[in-house]
Amino acid sequence: MRRAEVLLPGGFPGRRAGARVEWHAAFGRPRTPHREAPPTPVTPPASPDRKPLTVLIGADTFAPHVNGAARFAERLAAGLVQRGHEVHVMAPSDGHRNHGTFVEEIEGEPVTMHRLPSWRWAPHDWLTFVLPWMAKHYARRTLDEVKPDVVHIQSHIVIGRGLAREAHKRGIPIIATNHVMAENILDFTTLPPVLDKIFVRLAWDDAKRTFDLTRAVTTPTRKAADFLEATIDVHDVIPISCGIDKTKYTPDLTPRDANRILFVGRLTTEKHIDVLLRATAKLDPALAATVDIVGSGDQRRSLESLAGQLGIADRVRFHGHTSDAELRSLYSRASVFAIASIAELQSIATMEAMASGLPIVAADAVALPHLVHDGENGYLFPPGDVDAMAARLTDVLTASPDERRRMQQASLDGVIVHDINRTLDTFEALYRGEPLPQ
Repeated sequence: MRRAEVLLPGGFPGRRAGARVEWHAAFGRPRTPHREAPPTPVTPPASPDRKPLTVLIGADTFAPHVNGAARFAERLAAGLVQRGHEVHVMAPSDGHRNHGTFVEEIEGEPVTMHRLPSWRWAPHDWLTFVLPWMAKHYARRTLDEVKPDVVHIQSHIVIGRGLAREAHKRGIPIIATNHVMAENILDFTTLPPVLDKIFVRLAWDDAKRTFDLTRAVTTPTRKAADFLEATIDVHDVIPISCGIDKTKYTPDLTPRDANRILFVGRLTTEKHIDVLLRATAKLDPALAATVDIVGSGDQRRSLESLAGQLGIADRVRFHGHTSDAELRSLYSRASVFAIASIAELQSIATMEAMASGLPIVAADAVALPHLVHDGENGYLFPPGDVDAMAARLTDVLTASPDERRRMQQASLDGVIVHDINRTLDTFEALYRGEPLPQ
């Protein structure tokens, strides 16, 4: 059957607007496409004086991209649709040819996606990006078509940058959520080290110019907000958790039959997964500890090689991408969640582990101490300290049943404040210019 086309913002043709694609929220694997269908009608709100909003989200990473910022944007979009709002998302296409305006199923909800023509960034294993000089052009066309009540950008880099500037010209309120540490981009700039500091400074200066256009700037945690305020001249940054639906996870508080260490996330340099592997090699062989590593990234081959050099290749399994059900099963079966990253502005994976009732061993860096309280729901260790990480993993794996149960319950108690509904309530208030919920 011949496929109808629509003319999209920016003048590029795409698939029929009713096409649906459903993505696994956790790791961006496309599910079997549903048959084409029109968008689900917006459900009116319960109160007649609270009309639904039209929200345009600008995201430089979104499904099928795999990172925390993409995960949050997906949950935000789906949660707002569930509440009866009309949600549009501007995001890169997965490849240069498959751009267009589609209705995609995100977290079980239909979301109107404006997929912009994008190109693969060669130094990265999956990232696609919109040409920076075209960002304002696409933003103008999309804003004129959608006419949103509010714009919510998820980064200040390309799409967010162009969208903020064009929305500001039209007097549309802008909310900015910062998920980015400019330093994290250095692995993929291909710049010589001597230029890295210049790049970081220019990136943060440009971020400030974008944030100055907004009604509010948010970050996932108070520590991330403090970091942003200390880095650039921006004030009153609001910490709002990325949020999690803890009902989707199944805690198992019974004793384990084996010692399983779990890490979930991108396999990139700043995650310091090599520290986890080296710490595992130092564990008492009598513990017979195994490691499950979920996710993909440019460091996978070097990490597999390191596991072989350390003599633990038979105890480390690289799962790559997994389905949601497989991921939840791994969380439920694990003995401990371990994360050595030094660049987490919140860490959705750590919150998922907490919702699964796991003790956590984490680097004492950036926002991880916001989630992991040393001696309560797990332990912190100095970043990069292999011996200390090994000692803390040993503490968890050799804990008595009562001590382990206490840490598990502390994780479950600690994740309650990160409920996704609280996050949605707060953003709705920002969108409407209302006082924030307490």
